[in-house]
Amino acid sequence: MLATTLAAMGLESSPEQPQPLRVIAHQVKGWIDRLGWVWVEGQLIQVNRRAGSATVFLTLRDKLAEVSASVTTGPQVLDAAGPLTEGATVVARLRPSYYTPNGRLSYLCDEIRPVGEGRLLAQLEQRKRMLQAEGLFDRSRKKPLPFLPRVVGLVTASKSAAERDVVDNARRRWPGVVFRIRYAQVQGPNAATQVMEALAALDREPEVDVIVVARGGGSVEDLLAFSDEGVVRATAACRTPVVSAIGHETDSPILDLVADVRASTPTDAARAVVPDVGEERLRVQQARERMRRALQQRLDREQHRLDELRRRPVLTDPLASFELRHEQLVGMRQRLHRAVEHALQREHTAVEHLLARARSLSPLATLERGYAVLADADGHTVSSVRGLEPQASVRAWLRDGTADLVVTATSPDPTAVQEDR
Repeated sequence: MLATTLAAMGLESSPEQPQPLRVIAHQVKGWIDRLGWVWVEGQLIQVNRRAGSATVFLTLRDKLAEVSASVTTGPQVLDAAGPLTEGATVVARLRPSYYTPNGRLSYLCDEIRPVGEGRLLAQLEQRKRMLQAEGLFDRSRKKPLPFLPRVVGLVTASKSAAERDVVDNARRRWPGVVFRIRYAQVQGPNAATQVMEALAALDREPEVDVIVVARGGGSVEDLLAFSDEGVVRATAACRTPVVSAIGHETDSPILDLVADVRASTPTDAARAVVPDVGEERLRVQQARERMRRALQQRLDREQHRLDELRRRPVLTDPLASFELRHEQLVGMRQRLHRAVEHALQREHTAVEHLLARARSLSPLATLERGYAVLADADGHTVSSVRGLEPQASVRAWLRDGTADLVVTATSPDPTAVQEDR
């Protein structure tokens, strides 16, 4: 075919007259460049997006034949298509491109759209992003589940396996659990409306402490009711905590994101809403044992403290301290008496010494030795005979009284006179 095309282009070749490779590559590029854009359906099997790169490399494969193609596009084209995962079926607007330096054929893509389940997933992702932007998935909105609900509300299909899983497993865990069940279609055009009505009815009942929304697994189309915007908003508006138990572990409708608790399966929902009576009984026994040990340890500790207090001397012999203080008091009183006696003795001796000195200086001591003190008529002391006249009256003070005398004569002592001179 290529030879026919080259012949139509006026190129002839033979072993003796071959055409240069560059000429052929240039002619092939020109022929391919004349091909226009075409819509292609295929399965996306590889997405290679490099951080900071302006080009995204894709690999598309035919769904029936072993045919694949390398596709290059821009990040904005891929983002506009919504979230695309490997394995999704897409339609892409392609134009073939031939790279002359290495002879590589690739395809340029300026638009890509998911189809089938991929398109549905893209729509759900767009809805999820819108609701997330409104804050309906914030953790601050999540309400805690009660430890032991009075009544468990259940929204599910009538006589479904999900109902049996929730009810049977919950009653095995806690035989006294009470259910308030509201049946609703969980698939089909009326499913979303009936689920919202059931949610609202259970939320209005004051005895219902938690609501479980449950159904078995299924395809994305089967679970569409639980990604419905109305169901999501009704769940967010519930005052009662809501547990989402939709499908299996791999299923993830939008209800899982807005619910207060997401259970991987209906059986897991039963474990989430009621405690296990056996486990709780074991916990109670363990708590009682811990309390008993703690109380025994406290009693042992207090008994030890009491024993220590009772062994103290003040308690073994309460009067011992009084006797000790009494002995100390007696000793102090004796020391005080001795100190007072010593002080009095010292002061008595000092007084006697002072009295002796005072007596030695007193005129009375002189008079006791036989001396007398004379005074003239005016009461002046006479110490010399020169002041006495004969017949002068004088008074003499003796040891035991006075005597009035008359001077008859005076005899001056020559020695005393000489000394006076």
